[in-house]
Amino acid sequence: MSFVTGLTCRECGQRYAKQPTAGCPECFAPLEVAYDYQAIRQSLTRAAIERRPTNIWRYRELLPLDQDPEIGLSTGWTPLVRAKRLGEALGLKELYIKNDSVNSPTLSFKDRVTAVAINKAKEFGLSAVGCASTGNLANSVAANAAAAGLPAYVLIPWDLEQSKITATSVFGANVIAVRGTYDDVNRVCSQIADRYNWGLVNVNLRPFYGEGSKSVGYEIAEQLGWRAPDAVIVPMAGGSLITKIHKGLKELELLGLLDGEVKTRLYGAQAAGCNPIVTATKQGTNIIRPVKPKTIAKSLAIGNPADGYFAANVIQQSGGCGEDVTDQEIIDGIQLLAETEGIFTETAGGVTVAVTRKLVAQHKLNPNGVTVITITGNGLKTQEALPLTTPLVISPSLREFQEVLEQEFSTQPAYA
Repeated sequence: MSFVTGLTCRECGQRYAKQPTAGCPECFAPLEVAYDYQAIRQSLTRAAIERRPTNIWRYRELLPLDQDPEIGLSTGWTPLVRAKRLGEALGLKELYIKNDSVNSPTLSFKDRVTAVAINKAKEFGLSAVGCASTGNLANSVAANAAAAGLPAYVLIPWDLEQSKITATSVFGANVIAVRGTYDDVNRVCSQIADRYNWGLVNVNLRPFYGEGSKSVGYEIAEQLGWRAPDAVIVPMAGGSLITKIHKGLKELELLGLLDGEVKTRLYGAQAAGCNPIVTATKQGTNIIRPVKPKTIAKSLAIGNPADGYFAANVIQQSGGCGEDVTDQEIIDGIQLLAETEGIFTETAGGVTVAVTRKLVAQHKLNPNGVTVITITGNGLKTQEALPLTTPLVISPSLREFQEVLEQEFSTQPAYA
């Protein structure tokens, strides 16, 4: 049973039927899925959720499918890791990592949004799916399209990391590299969505696609014992994820499923080489001025973010803020997370960890509060961002091993 009542414009409030569409025909603003929350409240309980399989569909009343899902049955319910050693390094007593770097099937949070979008494409009877992507979305669309038996057309910037291209092509997707930035790619995809009977997941399926990100918020709250954290730090590309985490928490509050109110402060993280949303929040505005990206964090390199206006709003309304970090700080963040928690994140995760460290130094995080860092992708995808390392080579000799041990290795942790 679906509890979706239609689509609503996020600006003018105009209502529309459920259909593939890129935005409001009246004012061109994004559309959002509307639900019958009163009916959901009468049927959804904590006990019902807790009895269900550990995937995103345990919250199915709050996701926009009309039929049972065909794909994405192993997606979601990623670990919420109590990060004691990273917390000690940063000065945060109750720190958690929401670790979507182990999400299924392609090791990023994008598996949540594509699971919803491609199931929806099947419901709409669309003949193919596709996307504009900086990498993770490309991988996930290709994998879930293969599982759904749909052809996939994936458009990427021409300079994307080779590892992400390989991890997309392996699923049989049609991969097209565009000479330009992500924003150039996105413009081409908008034209494709108008021309073909396809589902471009982040264009004409975007209202449904974005709803998958809410499951990050649902899971964080449930894994904390049905309570909202005090602070969440979220990497931002298009800006959708941070708004949807907030929406997810507020929906649980509305349905009476949380202990206490949602008072979560939201902190947005970007690379200094592509920081339009952070710049807006630092200026106390929601006006996004597009930039030309130049950063190693290619998965966040969206110079004209589609949901930037909404992300800036929700950050400021929550009492949080935005912050950015340099490429070197991103690499240091990747290293710090790996050496303290054994989690290898991609560059977006390096941004999030580095921004968290910066926020602590600026006294913008409560050191005694419950803080969650969202790690959205796996480090195996962006190994090119890290400096090459070569092992020391010795003869098969205990004496040489002991010499190396005494001369080369420190017993001090690298983060100290």
